[in-house]
Amino acid sequence: MDYYPADLLDFICNFNFYGIFAVGSKNINLEMQIKVFKFGGASVKDANGFKNVGEILKLYQQDKLIVVVSAMGKTTNALEEVVKSYYAQDGKVNNLLEEIKNNHFDLINQLFPANNEVTDDINDTFVEIEWILEEPPHEDYDYTYDQIVSIGEMLSSKILNHYLNYLKINTAWMDVRDIILTDNTYRDAKIIWDVTQKNAQNKTKPLFEKYNHLVTQGFIGSTTENFTTTLGREGSDYTAAIMSYCLDASSMHIWKDVPGVLTGDPRIFDEVIMLPRLSYKEAIEMTYYGAKVIHPKTIKPLQNKQIPLYVRPFLDPKSEGTIISDEKELSYPPVIVIEPDQSLLHISTNDFSFAAEHHLSMIFALLAKCRLKVNMMRNTAISFSVCVNTVPDRIKKFEKELGSEFKMVADNDLELITIRHFNEDVLKDMKENKLVLFEERLSETVQIVVRNLPKMKRKDNPNV
Repeated sequence: MDYYPADLLDFICNFNFYGIFAVGSKNINLEMQIKVFKFGGASVKDANGFKNVGEILKLYQQDKLIVVVSAMGKTTNALEEVVKSYYAQDGKVNNLLEEIKNNHFDLINQLFPANNEVTDDINDTFVEIEWILEEPPHEDYDYTYDQIVSIGEMLSSKILNHYLNYLKINTAWMDVRDIILTDNTYRDAKIIWDVTQKNAQNKTKPLFEKYNHLVTQGFIGSTTENFTTTLGREGSDYTAAIMSYCLDASSMHIWKDVPGVLTGDPRIFDEVIMLPRLSYKEAIEMTYYGAKVIHPKTIKPLQNKQIPLYVRPFLDPKSEGTIISDEKELSYPPVIVIEPDQSLLHISTNDFSFAAEHHLSMIFALLAKCRLKVNMMRNTAISFSVCVNTVPDRIKKFEKELGSEFKMVADNDLELITIRHFNEDVLKDMKENKLVLFEERLSETVQIVVRNLPKMKRKDNPNV
């Protein structure tokens, strides 16, 4: 029998590698430790952002990394305007697309000294949109949206991969649509997990034998018919979590333009503080209530396999930021989340009968069908009120689907304020100059739906 030093056995037991680790005359099969890095649009909004990503990845050249990247800057918004113009047939679509092209070619010119290979690759990618625009609009708006808007991630990931190779970082580009299989719910596709997991392992294993870093796209997937789908706005975090889960990653890292998870949005509040540690449960609660620092679907796949998540500042790559893990529940300060653009829908039966179970079942089915996100709800004997994100076309469709059996009244231009670990002083501050239309309290959370009120000031000369 062969014996090995205790520290070597420790090393073997605590590391997982694909491939073979040779010890003496024995070959031991181990799996590779993989980290998943996600860079959002703010990280790659310009040439300096791409250069900063390069500097970060230089620190991890020996690590096996999946690098998930979002579309550059405001590209997703710009491509959404292309889709709207295409369906409106207003004659603006070519100019809108040309502006997006110019932004990407300007970026290439700043990153590469006269590199025709990169330019050709990006030109070919834009052709995918041009082919679509040459045809009459498809009857399914959401389908077309996914085919066009998804190109933003294809562009940024290809440019980043070319740039990392230019820096001599051992990197390969990977099409995430070959891995993430979804249903055909366009703009909010659902993952087919068993196939996705097999795809992830089969696709990455041979690539990792040659490359240390694999650059791929966030936000997108593919149906069995090879049509592109998207996972919902800001879905790149979710992509990184999917890859982390499927590859049993040792950790996942989201690189942001903030120090970590904060107690409030620094664009809205002064004196916010960073939370150095969060439990999975607390992170799930915060994202459910609308905290924008992490996509709501991100945490659960990580929790299921106990994969720690680091939310880190891309301008300070040596900082760990906030770590989200299987912490025991901690004491937290008040955390405030503000969701603008809310609508409060008041639904009642026209015959003044009770809002019974069969009524609620129908209403929830229609909310799901119209893809309205429910943020708060309350029912009384004859009515049901629900706070949803304001998406006018979906709300209009929902009202139409309700039919003659129901009456709906909508209050618009509202805010939803959620305070986790609230105290009365903070709640009082949040209600200042607000009309509260709806309030709900749980043991650790209070939510209020409010309308801003102008501060009334008495006239000096009321009779004038």
